Amino acid sequence: MAKPGWPALTLTEEAKPSRSMNSQTSRTTCTHKMAESNKGKVVLVGAGPGDVGLLTLNGKQWLQKADVILYDHLVNPDMVRFAQKSTEMIYVGKKEGIASIEQEQINHLLISKAREGKIVIRLKGGDPFLFGRGGEEIQAVQKAGIPFVIVPGVSSVTGVAAYAGIPLTHRHLSSTLSIITGSNEKKQGDIHIDWEKIAARSGTLVFLMGARKLPLIVEKLMKFGKSPETPIAVVQWGTTARQKTWTGTLGTIVEISAKDKILPPALTIIGEVVNLKPDIEWYEQLPLFGKTVVVTRKGDQADSMIDRLRELGAEPFFFPVIETIAPDDWSPLDNALNNLSQYQGLIFTSVNGVRFFAERLKAIDQDIRELKGIRVFTIGPKTAEAVRDLGIRVDVVPEDFVAESLIESIGKENIKGKRFLIPRATVARETLPEQLRKMGAFVDIAPVYQTILPSPSVEALEKMLKEGSIDVITFTSSSTVKNFLALTGDKLLPEIKKAKIACIGPITEKTARDAGLIVEIVPDQYTVSSLMDAIENHFPS
Repeated sequence: MAKPGWPALTLTEEAKPSRSMNSQTSRTTCTHKMAESNKGKVVLVGAGPGDVGLLTLNGKQWLQKADVILYDHLVNPDMVRFAQKSTEMIYVGKKEGIASIEQEQINHLLISKAREGKIVIRLKGGDPFLFGRGGEEIQAVQKAGIPFVIVPGVSSVTGVAAYAGIPLTHRHLSSTLSIITGSNEKKQGDIHIDWEKIAARSGTLVFLMGARKLPLIVEKLMKFGKSPETPIAVVQWGTTARQKTWTGTLGTIVEISAKDKILPPALTIIGEVVNLKPDIEWYEQLPLFGKTVVVTRKGDQADSMIDRLRELGAEPFFFPVIETIAPDDWSPLDNALNNLSQYQGLIFTSVNGVRFFAERLKAIDQDIRELKGIRVFTIGPKTAEAVRDLGIRVDVVPEDFVAESLIESIGKENIKGKRFLIPRATVARETLPEQLRKMGAFVDIAPVYQTILPSPSVEALEKMLKEGSIDVITFTSSSTVKNFLALTGDKLLPEIKKAKIACIGPITEKTARDAGLIVEIVPDQYTVSSLMDAIENHFPS
């Protein structure tokens, strides 16, 4: 069964017979056998405790190369944006002790997919060697003669504690740290640890996966000598916007847990360091902490929004509703590029227009020096920046980042009889070319890209909308509004209206309002950065 938010794909694959083997050294420190006949390998990647920002750079790079990803329950689905569109996603997670498939099947999948010559990523929450089964899985892979790589992850032990504002060690309070499992997969039986020895330790105790066993943990620790006054913290959904922390003592935490119904996933920290939380807590104090914000921008343009939202403490929900591809016909642009001398002005209305224009220029072996003498106009600072990155000077960027403002700027010049080229989307507003023609200019439109409707999974978004856990939905163009509503359908419109709608500018706002949405957030300047500021300012600190 696929986890909501990830593509649902098959779990069955017959293993191919292994072939001849020789000895080679992997990128790990160990030497092991590998198959001569293919380049398949297994990469064990620690995904971190929840926040995508805690995925390591090495882990991200492997996700970008992956042919297959086997992922666990607690892995943030937002990591799918780092993978290729063609990557096969297989859910093999376990929730509350119940596995979706057995461990032997997981091992079989790792081996069989690698024998097909594929890069197989085993993506595990936290660090895969800390109360995971990373060691067991790699042993199976190594025995089968499959090359492997191990990429450690940020453990929930350190990551969750840091996000909760609790240092696990402190020069004056704790010089030792004990990490203990709080669960037993054998039908919720007793935890097989030496309670007397654990209770006697004076430093910090951290129990993983122990939310349901909290009464037992407390009972055993106090039975073997821990004071009822010992500070304790339980952190649920640590490092995510859903993070919640309860503090108390061994004598009070069970009652608190029963009252507030603390459920997994949760991390339990016991020791004097818990008392430092009021001085050090930071994550839960961020301006957008606890808010979930839907990002509808296309994948390669969403990173800046997602990064900024995380900086503000929000949980971005990546739901791309637009994709750009090359136009069906390049001839209008090619004809224009072969006759650049006839143009006095070149107008870029978007970063996408700049990117596809530059790619086509390169593809037909044209030189940007051919643009010498042509005045360049752009809408918006990001578009201007993209043009400058090509080594082309931008002559005019209007104050307001809409076509109407550019028309006003151009209108200050005598453009009668002059010819302009506008590389743009196949379907776009006609305001700009129409007004320029009214002013006496000649305008050629050259489609350089087209927008299409992608097919993201709506299941997770629908679930969150119905639960009321979506706080803000962002739109950065009219196309994102139209495509979002097309993907979600009329049945979700009542739930969508319960969220705050944030639009990048007046054109997008009008599209949203015409569709029946109530727009509450629009920045003064029509940029992504200003949109983020407007969202932050909308919510009281």
